[in-house]
Amino acid sequence: MTSNNHSADTRHIDNGYKIPSEGYCDQPYVVQTDDGAWLCIMTTGSGHEGATGQHVVSSRSIDNGRSWSELVDVEPADGPEASYAVVLKVTSGRIYAFYNHNSDNIRQVKATNPPYSSGYCSRVDSLGYFVFKYSDDGGLSWSDERYRISVREMEIDRQNADAGCIRYFWNVGKPFVHNGAAFVSLHKVGGFGDGFFTSNEGVLLKSENLLFEPDPNNIEWETLPEGDHGIRAPSGGSTIASEHSYSVLSDGSFYCVYRTIDGHPGCSYSRDEGKSWSPPSYKKFADGRLIKHPRAANFAWRCSNGKYLYWFHNHGGNFIREDPDRRSNAYSDRNPVWLCGGIEVETDEGICIDWSQPEIVLYDDDPYIRMSYPDLIEEGGQYYLTETQKDIARVHKIAPDLLSGLWSEKCDIENLRIGLVLEKSFVKNEIIVMPSLPVFNWRSAESPYGSEDLRSGFSLELRLGPGLKEPLVILDSRKTDGQGVCLKYQGNGIVEFFMSDGRSCVTWCSDLGGVVTGRQNHVVVVVDGGPKLISFIVNGAFQDGGETRQFGWGRFGKEFRHANGTGALKVNDFVENLRIFNRPLRTFEAISFFKAEEEK
Repeated sequence: MTSNNHSADTRHIDNGYKIPSEGYCDQPYVVQTDDGAWLCIMTTGSGHEGATGQHVVSSRSIDNGRSWSELVDVEPADGPEASYAVVLKVTSGRIYAFYNHNSDNIRQVKATNPPYSSGYCSRVDSLGYFVFKYSDDGGLSWSDERYRISVREMEIDRQNADAGCIRYFWNVGKPFVHNGAAFVSLHKVGGFGDGFFTSNEGVLLKSENLLFEPDPNNIEWETLPEGDHGIRAPSGGSTIASEHSYSVLSDGSFYCVYRTIDGHPGCSYSRDEGKSWSPPSYKKFADGRLIKHPRAANFAWRCSNGKYLYWFHNHGGNFIREDPDRRSNAYSDRNPVWLCGGIEVETDEGICIDWSQPEIVLYDDDPYIRMSYPDLIEEGGQYYLTETQKDIARVHKIAPDLLSGLWSEKCDIENLRIGLVLEKSFVKNEIIVMPSLPVFNWRSAESPYGSEDLRSGFSLELRLGPGLKEPLVILDSRKTDGQGVCLKYQGNGIVEFFMSDGRSCVTWCSDLGGVVTGRQNHVVVVVDGGPKLISFIVNGAFQDGGETRQFGWGRFGKEFRHANGTGALKVNDFVENLRIFNRPLRTFEAISFFKAEEEK
């Protein structure tokens, strides 16, 4: 018997509260009703994604997601495919659900060959009509009638295999309200083939009377942006631009972020309420480095405090862009989930968002598990995320100190000393007592034959003096059999970390050129035994692999026991200051130490 000790780490998705479904479950999106409940809408079914019987359901929770009511059909399982619903509540309390509906019960559509050898695709959940139903009782029931939304034809529609006679589309972006109008996202699809969708672009459906018109038949719609195409990938990118997520900035501008298969998310701003958009670009951190992301949902939300959160997966780059099978391979590696915090800044173009360095917010032990299609809920000053693995959907409370760190520009160093087991400044080569590092697993008390994962970790934080050029050992606590830790400078700005428990060895490196010759350098190594990741933060920058690697963070196995060596630590005289923590530092903590060093 093996004990996984999930409760030791609230980031582990097993600690979330399950949302009921029929098996397959997608897009568990939540709206808060006028009677104080959470109403979750979801696409579900007894089969796999896209199978016959896929339909839309809802469920209510009155205890912040801990328990849920029985599922209520928005559309029945025995009807045509109904999929990918999003919800919007208006001031009257009415709740609208918008979704795909294969009303004509089309059983196949033309597709490219390969991969569809017959020339047809039999998955039909991303075509038909964009429709809505409504609820006037907080989701306890839904209107019997569904209503079609008129979507303006564009070039991508006319050029599909059915010349626009059948529309291909879906949506994951949540609706929003601005200046008395409702806006609903839609992702147009140009065709089906390699990677399922062969081209996408995003539009907004605007209604100026939905918020107050009681008769759904009288609701009017406009398709934005103006012109014959929607929001596409940045110039030079692929034909894939989808799953657009929108935020309204404090000056009324719209911000949009979306997935591509170019290794980076796309983004754009609108200064005229969606009529036109700035030339799309690839999303960046505040320090100007490109953010990496695969072909997965990446959402940004504006919070009630005026700040922002961004969900993504923190890997990609040219390793996805240049992959010959990127249309399919780019769907992989959605575990762990990372968050960035955003703050508004004034620019010559108007208000924009500066994005912080990334932090892990959720993970699963199985690296093949893919978490996606989240929603953010605020309740009583607390923040919650929903997510789905496509067969289990859950609600998770975000640690408040994680959010405060994401949004802060600077932390008080004295408040970050929790877990500090060594702090020392050096003037020459020294051998010092190495503190005992946490054990990652041990024999379970529940069984003499199993192990217990302690989900512990540690961090090394050090300042290196200038003049570092040639390869050398920086820190070393290894026994003769290799047990212990070692930190080396490889040259070319690369620092290598090594640890061994005498049974297995783990090594990981910082990015090429991260350490800069001729100046002091600040290096933090974080060994996180929750998701089993090793990461570097060098000179205040989280190492994401840069141009040379798809991943800047590396994994180690759950069998790794500890990194304790001789009990003595050899320290090179290039080390000016060293701290060791018996916990994994968060990225914002590592950056705070760097900023403190820079101010000295």
